Order: sequence, then structure tokens, then C-alpha cells
Amino acid sequence: MGNTVLEVAEVVKTFEEGSQRVEVLKGVSMRVEPGEVVALEGPSGSGKTTLLSIMGCILTPTSGRVTVAGEEARPDRPESLREMRRRSIGFVFQQFNLFPALTAHENVEYALNVKGLRGRAAEEESRRALEKVGLGDRLSFLPRDLSGGQKQRVAIARAIAGSPRVLLADEPTANLDSAVGTEVLGLFRELAKSEGRGLVIVTHDSKVRAVADRVVGIRDGRLAA
Repeated sequence: MGNTVLEVAEVVKTFEEGSQRVEVLKGVSMRVEPGEVVALEGPSGSGKTTLLSIMGCILTPTSGRVTVAGEEARPDRPESLREMRRRSIGFVFQQFNLFPALTAHENVEYALNVKGLRGRAAEEESRRALEKVGLGDRLSFLPRDLSGGQKQRVAIARAIAGSPRVLLADEPTANLDSAVGTEVLGLFRELAKSEGRGLVIVTHDSKVRAVADRVVGIRDGRLAA
């Protein structure tokens, strides 16, 4: 598999709805290489968010294989999945999901604590991550004192803290105006390229195409040709 940082192979996901079985993903396979930015596009109900959740080891596939940073995800070992999420995957969502009573610095530091990094090492890594996203002068600001774009930058800093190999973003510009969204997308690309992270962005935002190395369409649970 070489240096591939993320691979899904023949992934099927079926949900039970009463007596009905709904096949949301139908044998999806794709790879993401270090430093590659992939835009995942598709209409509502196409399976793109389900696929992103499986890539992030939040959902487990009904069948198929997921490999992150060279390690195969093991659905039969929930603790190993949690450890894989902590160590290898950073998430950014449409909602910023910041703790309102914590400063920018503390929000990122708390995420590092969850990953097992504490004390001075966590403080320094939090500062480094916030400086990387251009918020070195906003460390002590509470979320209420930050703009929407700055809140999303804190969320990105939280995702890159600890240097995960894979970044997964679900509609990260949906709550941002056009100019700020363009800035945030440029930052995403820079962070992927500078440290060789694989980045997958689920989006309806056409601006993502400008920063993506590859656009992958998904329709009815299958990747579009």
C-alpha cells in the first residue's frame, strides 16, 4: 500500500430500519495519499457523511476494510478504534463544537488531554497548533469573543494538535461567509501540504474544488465514475 495514509476497500454499510435493510454504501473503495486534498461531493442521502464516519472509525462497515496510517481498523476491538481516532485522525465539523467556558487555548488543550497528552507538553502543543492557524494572539479569548472564522480556526487547531496523519472535515465552511470560507479552505490545504496529512472534505461548497487535488463524487452509495 506504500505511503497511503487512508484506504477504504470494498466498504459496504447497511442500516436496519424496522424490517427494512437500507444499503447506504455499496462497495466503495478509495485511497488518500500524504498531502492530498480530496473533496467528496454528492447530494443529500448519497452516503458521503456515512463514508466520512467510516473513514474516521466512528461507524464500522458492514463489510470491507478501513486502513488508517498503515493500521487496519478492527471493528471487533472498540478500544483499538478509539485509540486510532485519538492518535491518527483529526475531525472538523460544520458546528464548531467549542466549550463556551474555555479559552481557545484551553479548548485545544482539553482535546489533547483526551488524547492522553497532559501538563506542559499539552500546553505547548496547544499553543503551537493555534499559532499554526494564525491565532497566536487569541489564546486567551473565549469563543464568544471570536468571529465565526476564528472559531473554525480553533476547531482546526484542535484537529491538527497531536499531528494526526488524517484530517476529515464535514461541511467546514457551511457556517462561514464566502470570503472567510475561502481563507479557511486555503488554511486547510496549507496544513495538509506542509505536514503530509491526508485531507478529505465533505462539501456542497463549490469553492472546495479550487483547493482540492481530486474531486470524488458519490451517488446512491457508489463512487461516481
